[in-house]
Amino acid sequence: MVFSERLKSEREKKGWSQADLADKIHVSRQSVSKWETGKNYPSIEVIINLSDLFGVTIDELLRSDEELKDKVIQDSKQLAHPKWKVFCDSVFMLGVFLLVSKIIIFASNYFFGTSIVMPEGVPRFLSNFLPLFLMVAGGIGSDYFKDKYI
Repeated sequence: MVFSERLKSEREKKGWSQADLADKIHVSRQSVSKWETGKNYPSIEVIINLSDLFGVTIDELLRSDEELKDKVIQDSKQLAHPKWKVFCDSVFMLGVFLLVSKIIIFASNYFFGTSIVMPEGVPRFLSNFLPLFLMVAGGIGSDYFKDKYI
């Protein structure tokens, strides 16, 4: 039995209308209708609530419908490592900021005759290639997490 049929069957066993079920799980009646007709699927949080409400296991609700199972897996992948993706995006943006800062300092020194220099003790290699390294590392990491988890 697919999810939509199982949901309708369980709801009817309890003698509830779609509106009654919607009120109990805090969604709209239209959402329940779409789930029962197979036009849409609930989130994993709603599936857990339905499982508790009907006294059936989540496994019983999910395993009956291959498409729903795939949706839940995809949803969980989207939430798997968002912090790592944000970290990699931040590293990339730091590299961009440092590169833009370096260009502004260079242009200011060249066009306006200022004499802004790097602090003593900072290796020239580091100041020249750190922004590029951060941008490449952040971009590769961000792309990796985007492809793996989204």
